[in-house]
Amino acid sequence: MTTRKSTAITLIAAMCVAMGCFPGSGSPTGLATASGGGAGGVSSSRLAFLVQPNNVAARSPISPEVKVIAVDSLGIVLPGFSGTVSVALGSSAGGTLSGTLSIGATGGLAIFTTLVVDQPGQYTLVASAPGLVSVSSAPFTVFAR
Repeated sequence: MTTRKSTAITLIAAMCVAMGCFPGSGSPTGLATASGGGAGGVSSSRLAFLVQPNNVAARSPISPEVKVIAVDSLGIVLPGFSGTVSVALGSSAGGTLSGTLSIGATGGLAIFTTLVVDQPGQYTLVASAPGLVSVSSAPFTVFAR
């Protein structure tokens, strides 16, 4: 792993500890990076929201950008994971999600910069990737413009 990549993963892990990647469980402790491989085929490897979706006006991009990270069962970042991460509306108030809905992860991280919901209501996002357990976001509200 290069120093630059290692620094980026360390920064992501620190952000995750500070912000809490796992809703309902508080801030994880002992978050680290795994060495030597991708998802490793471990069925307990999963996705986590590093940055949850915020409340937003209808037809406006969700800001800050939604970030999803691949972790193992202990919350250790999987920097070798480079699979495709997809997001979809998990709970829908009749709206449609648009923007770039599938992103190739880099260093275990997928960043969604263009997500837009077109109708007001209460929503969640579901992030999924082959070989990893899917995750639902915290609820967020889309307001009328």
